[in-house]
Amino acid sequence: MNHSLLMAIVILSPLVGFLINGARYKKHSGNVAGTIATLAVAISFICSILLVVDLVAMPAEARRIAVSFFEWMAMDKLKINAGFVVDQISAIMILIITGVGTLIHLFSIGYMHHDKGVAKYFAYLNLFIFNMLLLVLGDSLLVMFVGWEGVGLCSYLLIGFWFTDSEKAAAGMKAFITNRVGDAAFLLGMFVLFMTFGTLNFSELNALAPTVAEASWLGAVTLGTMFLFIGATGKSAQIPLYVWLPDAMAGPTPVSALIHAATMVTAGVYMIVRLNPLFIMAPNTMMVIAIIGAATAVLAATIGMTQWDIKKVLAYSTVSQLGYMFLACGVGAFGAAMFHLMTHAFFKALMFLGSGSVIHAMHEEQDIRKMGALKKYMPITHITFLLGWLAIIGVPPFAGFFSKDEILAYAFNSPLGSPWLWAAGALGATLTAFYMTRLMALTFWGKSRVPSDVHPHESPALMTIPLIVLAVLSVIGGWIGIPHVIGEHLGEIPNIWEHWLHPLIREVPNMHHMEASTEWTLMGVSVGLAVVSAIVAYQFYVKSPEAPKKFAASIKPVYNLVYNKYFVDEAYFGGIINPLVNGSKNLWYYVDVNLIDKCTFWIGDLMKGMGSLSRSLQTGNFQQYAMYIGIGVVVVLSFVIMR
Repeated sequence: MNHSLLMAIVILSPLVGFLINGARYKKHSGNVAGTIATLAVAISFICSILLVVDLVAMPAEARRIAVSFFEWMAMDKLKINAGFVVDQISAIMILIITGVGTLIHLFSIGYMHHDKGVAKYFAYLNLFIFNMLLLVLGDSLLVMFVGWEGVGLCSYLLIGFWFTDSEKAAAGMKAFITNRVGDAAFLLGMFVLFMTFGTLNFSELNALAPTVAEASWLGAVTLGTMFLFIGATGKSAQIPLYVWLPDAMAGPTPVSALIHAATMVTAGVYMIVRLNPLFIMAPNTMMVIAIIGAATAVLAATIGMTQWDIKKVLAYSTVSQLGYMFLACGVGAFGAAMFHLMTHAFFKALMFLGSGSVIHAMHEEQDIRKMGALKKYMPITHITFLLGWLAIIGVPPFAGFFSKDEILAYAFNSPLGSPWLWAAGALGATLTAFYMTRLMALTFWGKSRVPSDVHPHESPALMTIPLIVLAVLSVIGGWIGIPHVIGEHLGEIPNIWEHWLHPLIREVPNMHHMEASTEWTLMGVSVGLAVVSAIVAYQFYVKSPEAPKKFAASIKPVYNLVYNKYFVDEAYFGGIINPLVNGSKNLWYYVDVNLIDKCTFWIGDLMKGMGSLSRSLQTGNFQQYAMYIGIGVVVVLSFVIMR
């Protein structure tokens, strides 16, 4: 089929679904709206597969399907086409977005069927998919930015979907405003790069990047990439702009699975990987990315250990896993970052949907302290969630093991890495195993703490089928990226992932081969730490459920600090938001009300008084006019005589 037509269908099919459901959102039932929305994304998925099949058939060094629909703008040196590209990087993204998106739309039919605004919900989901496809398929930073802003808008609409609840509305606003901070930096990055290279096209920027290498913090490339990274910290929830994502759990659970686990939050990682030759030319930016990624991975993991809301635990887990991806980007492991992006999309979407199944069965209860022993009531949800748990804690041969191991190997071996970065990554993996085992234990294992008036039950097939598919992907999804050291022992199994991305990923200068013994050691240490941590958590929350309370009491100051999320939100409110609000109120009261308004009213009253005086002189009475003339004559004569 014609590539232009396929590309158009991939992008526009979700938009058509949005228009149909959006135009008739008051008339469509949940099943009708859900079917339309799911078919729209499924059609996009099928066309994506056809495009990728054609891409695979091309020679490795020439795998690129580029389509330009029209000239968008032409102003002096700035010439931007509505151009879209499918290559090795964007092909992965469109399969994840449309494939996982289809499963989440299907799950939503069962999960949201009771909601009054369900047609509007599906319209928003389709609009999000459309914008996400614009983001990953655009051939320039400006086209990407259109999708970048579009997914931010859809995120706001979906997080605050139940806007009659003030807390949920506030969460949507918080996400929107926090992302705007990052988006402003993204714009500045585009300005700097255009002034430096005269283009915003990805292929042209990457081609010109090797001509510039700088070590200065104030160099144009360093500033441009740093601004882009700040934009990524907003969209992908990294320090210091991560605070919106945990609150975003106020939206419907399938929204969390689609936007805040599998797609939108990975936009920053995708952008850096797309421009990897440019970022390599800015080693200072790379160092900052690695440090911020490692710090985010550990910080979010510690907070996840103390949360009681099932979705909040998964939210901080998402922030932590995104930190791993940025750590990978920072040490030059761009392929590993994309690999973990894909595997994370599988197991984290699975776990969010699994939490939605639990919440549905528990009559909207989200506190894991009121759960326990749910595996006997929800066997399918339990087994699929179990497989997701094994994947995220990095147990071989599940998907998370391969991608996380590759990131840690690069953090240790890369010229841009260090043992400290590896240690931070290993600590993050250890903490992940603990809090995810804690979540499993308190939700599905141990003694039941379910209230007597709640009767858990397995979810319908519309909700369990997506769980099963994602569980299978969480098991086998990492096998396409088997490390060489393992592949050699299994009959020379190739690392398909590495070969696929190789033409578009530039290797960090001075990268040296890691010894097999070192790689086995690092792998064994990280897996061993995760297993030990999981066993400790199981002992704590299943075998000795009173032990965590005693331990928390023994370190109460530290526990309270972590439980309250290090008081970061409070610091933002106390140091930035409240002073800004109070300063704005003072400006309004003293400048707007007492100065500008009063001056305006005074000038208005003066003009009104002068008008009244002038009007009083124009009465239409001839005798009065004669009197004015007489007075005037007397005044003039008196003046002349006095002179």
